Formats: sequence, C-alpha cells, structure tokens
Amino acid sequence: MSKKINVITLGCSKNLVDSEHLMAQLDEAGYEIVTDSNSTDEAKIVVVNTCGFIGDAKEEAIQTILECAEAKAEGRIEKLFVMGCLSERYADELRSEIPEVDDYFGARSLKEVVEALDAEYLPELETDRLLTTPDHYAYLKIGEGCNWHCAYCAIPLIRGNHRSVPMEKVLEEAEGLVAVGVKEIIVIAQDSTYYGKDLYGERRLAELLRRLCAIQGVEWVRLHYAYPTDFPQDVIEVMRDEPKMCKYLDIPLQHISDNQLKAMRRRITKAETEELVARLRREIPDIALRTTMLVGFPGETEEDFAELCEFVERVRFDRLGAFAYSEEEGTPSALTMSDDVPAEVKEERVERLMKIQKRISLKLNAERVGKRMRVIIDSKEGDFWIGRSQYDSPEVDEEILVTSDSPLAIGQMVDVVVTDCEEYDLYAHTL
Repeated sequence: MSKKINVITLGCSKNLVDSEHLMAQLDEAGYEIVTDSNSTDEAKIVVVNTCGFIGDAKEEAIQTILECAEAKAEGRIEKLFVMGCLSERYADELRSEIPEVDDYFGARSLKEVVEALDAEYLPELETDRLLTTPDHYAYLKIGEGCNWHCAYCAIPLIRGNHRSVPMEKVLEEAEGLVAVGVKEIIVIAQDSTYYGKDLYGERRLAELLRRLCAIQGVEWVRLHYAYPTDFPQDVIEVMRDEPKMCKYLDIPLQHISDNQLKAMRRRITKAETEELVARLRREIPDIALRTTMLVGFPGETEEDFAELCEFVERVRFDRLGAFAYSEEEGTPSALTMSDDVPAEVKEERVERLMKIQKRISLKLNAERVGKRMRVIIDSKEGDFWIGRSQYDSPEVDEEILVTSDSPLAIGQMVDVVVTDCEEYDLYAHTL
C-alpha cells in the first residue's frame, strides 16, 4: 500500500487542530501527506475528518464520504477512514449505509486512527502539529467539550463535557508553534472562558493568556469562542493591559430577547448581556466584538426578532454572523420543542439581520479611513497584499487590501494607512 495519504478536514478550526495532530503522527511514521485534495487520484489512502454540528455540515460530510467511497469502489482509493464529529454521533448508521469505508472513528480517537494506518502512536508527539495554516498563524485548542448544554447545541452530545488541556501541555504546544515561525496564536475551545475549572477548581484563562503572551516570538494572541455567562473579569483585565493581546473578542451571544435566551438555556439575561458589552467597551475602548445570532429558534416571535434587530442596530458589533435554527436530534430543543418558525421566515430574518449588519460594517469601516493600523500579511492576490489587523481573525473576518511601494513578505507585520473601504474590506497603503 502507498505511503501517501490525503487528509480531508471539514468543519471548524477545532477539527483542523485535530487533523494537524494526526498528521504530525503520520509524518513521523513516514507518510507523505497531502491535505484537502479534491483529486481522488492524489493518494491511495484517505482520511476524512468530519463535522456533525448542523445540517449543512452533515450534508457536506456525507457527500464527501460518498465521493471517496465511489473512488474506492472504482479502485482509485485503497483505504478510506472516517473520523470526527459525524462518526462520533452516527457511526452505526454510517457503517450500515456506507460500508465501503474501512472504519469509522469518533472525535476523540486519534490514537486508534493512527494505529489503523499501521503506525505507532507516539505520546511524545502529543503536542506536535503539521500546520495547514500559513506559517505565521495557528489555532491553539485549550479545551474540549462544553458544560453549558444550551437547548439547541449538539456539542455536549458529540464532544462531552468540558475538559481542559493541562496548562503545561498548552504552553509546550504554543512554544513549538512559535519555534516554526508562528507569530499569531488563536486560542480556541468550545468555551474558552471555562478553561481550567475542571483541572484546577477555578477558571484560569487569564493566567494562560498572560503566559502565552510571555512566550518570546509571539506577536499577537487572539481569543475565540468566549461564552458570555459569568464572563471572567480577569480576562478583561488581561485583554486591556497586555500589549500582545488582540483587542478582539469572539463572543457568541445568540439572541437578546429574554424569552429566547431563557428558551435557549443560555443562563444570561438581556440586562446582563447589555452590562457585559458595556463593560468590555468601557475597559477596552478599541475592542472589536464579533458575535453570532441564532434566529428562528422555536417560539421566536416577530417581537423577539424586532428586539434583536434594535439591539444590533444600537450596539453596532464590529463583526456579526446570523444563522437560521436547524433542529439537531437529541438536543433539548429537538426533544421538547416544536420547530414552529417556517423555513422561509427563518431565512428572511437572517437576510434582514445581515442587511442591518452590512450598513453598520460600512459605517464602521468608513470611520477607519485615514487611520493608521498594524497589519499582518496573509497572502498576495494580483496587485494587492492581503492582510489583517488585530481586529480581524483569518477566514471569518474582513481583509485589508494593501498596496506598497516595495515588496512585502507573507507573515510580515507592517504599518499602513487606510485609504478607502467597502462593506467588508479595507484598502490601505504602507507607511
């Protein structure tokens, strides 16, 4: 059997980290690795790391598995393995429906996947990664699972309750990333603010962030997926006081109506949400807040949605994504509530909310024209160097299209002045 393997990663950045850990083990075992190849002739062995969080993600995963299974039936692939969230939830069904797959593994079965590929799992490589992101940034997963059990969310069913990665392991992994050229560390977990509670009896995210910032060679530390309920004050203080902390927070709020927050089991009220946003902006005046909103949840009325629209108009989030509710089997909402908002109403509400955000984004971007910013260069496209400021995370946020009188380099940090804007992009020139 060929020692060339194609690792296809679907879903979120947390899945990407899992794949990068897998690839480090396989690289040590002598495999030649390609990633996310669309050609089923690229390698004779394929591993698909799946997402099973929402309907669209499950459909994409199943379609990818079916395409690979067809390639195997035609002899273009010799071995096919599936891992991750989808097979964690539906392994028995998948084995019955798509038997061409050699084996299915759950979301926490890295060692078993390695051994199925006739390789030895090496514990000493536990913090090693084979990066698939550009060399200058990487995601750092500090925990797994979630304790909140929101009504709509399947994550606890798939990944279990929250489990923090020991701090020494996180720091070891971060130091390894910096040693290979990473300048920006993007901290991720299902709920990053819960970090340390299970291991140390108290939340220790603030301490972890300080220690990450202390690593020589780190330029930026960015925080993602911060749950708003009981948000730690010491994390706000670190973000305020630590120069290497990006003044950026990804904090999914989901809704603002008390009726919806209660139905969603978010354990926070409208008043508490308003106070938290005010506190973040008061203590970190230049913070960029990214959030997501979930519309069409069971029982959402026009009044609930109007309240959400008013909140978004007034608060002016720097970045916002809106998603329509989809029922996920086994979740509290699927078991106890009727999916009573019609699909066309859900989609219309998503469009209305994103139209509001589009106007807000253009206004906020216009306010940045003429201002200086520090930018990290991610790529080159045509005449533009594509960069981001501390206020933008890769893949999900806007880009800064930079022109320069002299050549730049991928991963370089440069000072620019913003010259123009669109709804979701800025234009700038180097100083």
